[in-house]
Amino acid sequence: MLTDPRLDQLAELLTGFSTSLKKDERVLIDAFDVPEAMVVALIRAARQRGALPFAQLHQARVTRELMRNAAEAQYAPHAEVELARMKQMDAYIALRGSGNIFEASDIPAASVQLVTRLMKPVQDQRVNHSKWVVLRWPTSAMAQQAGMSTEAFEDFYFRVCTLDYRRMEPGMKELSDLMSRTDRVQLKGPGTDLNFSIKGIGAKECGGLRNIPDGEVFSCPVKESVEGVLQYNAPTVYLGTSFDNIRLVFKRGQIIEATANNTARLNEILDSDPGARYVGEFALGFNPHILQPMRDILFDEKIAGSFHFTPGQAYDDCGNGNKSQIHWDMVCIQRPDYGGGEVWFDGKLIRKDGLFLPEALQKLNPDYLLGKD
Repeated sequence: MLTDPRLDQLAELLTGFSTSLKKDERVLIDAFDVPEAMVVALIRAARQRGALPFAQLHQARVTRELMRNAAEAQYAPHAEVELARMKQMDAYIALRGSGNIFEASDIPAASVQLVTRLMKPVQDQRVNHSKWVVLRWPTSAMAQQAGMSTEAFEDFYFRVCTLDYRRMEPGMKELSDLMSRTDRVQLKGPGTDLNFSIKGIGAKECGGLRNIPDGEVFSCPVKESVEGVLQYNAPTVYLGTSFDNIRLVFKRGQIIEATANNTARLNEILDSDPGARYVGEFALGFNPHILQPMRDILFDEKIAGSFHFTPGQAYDDCGNGNKSQIHWDMVCIQRPDYGGGEVWFDGKLIRKDGLFLPEALQKLNPDYLLGKD
């Protein structure tokens, strides 16, 4: 049983550090299969800061039923209402739980694409015009994904989510500045030899202000600069389908070959629109508590010693202008227990086997972030 102090501690982090709610700011609390007690804790925490909380609760099975035979006449007005409401909000806090990560696996692809297209303006409004943070909620299904007991996973979840993210700030700033000065990037590892440019794109630090858990710095490749092959080694779930051993081949920035355990479905997703075969994000992950993939991208993309290379939509800041309804964070772990690997910036080895080498960046290695320095 989750205890009230842990709920209050997390609510304080989300309304304080993550979204910095101020007096009279409107915040939408979007809860997906989350206990009412957590929503109540967030409402109270928001009010303590003088903010004006709004809340809505979703259930995955209801959402699935609505989407199974989605029609434009149904979702177009729904999207208009959601967009109008989001334009009234200053902040957005989303908590997403799930009793079954494959709940959406039998929704027809055409329905998913329709809903994604119609709801994209709402997502763009949230991302680009509000203070926002998104996190998962610990469930038995997530514990099963992680190979842990429910109680042990809850302990892990709250330890990760309430990490002292301020400790990341010095190292993130150094890495962000370095990436902003970098032109050529090379990624090497088992099955991977990839080259691209991030010149002029810039970089963004992620230390608890957008996602919880957090711990990454991201940039984006120049759209047509990506060349080579990338073998991912972390499993992933996207649009209700599980994928393993994804391998992508790039030429002039475009994915020209894509294989996996489910190659047909992989290519169906990558054919959603022209932008889905170009890359919209490159990021290095370094959360010291997250070491193994659990098929949940908000956790997996922060794995210590990992990077993610993302087909689809680029962010407006630190982006290359690529547009797509897809944004698929695929993860590769470069620690020795996953085969190792290297990250090179402009011919200099920056990270080897998951550990940063330059002294200024060693503040992002696990021992420092866990206070063992």
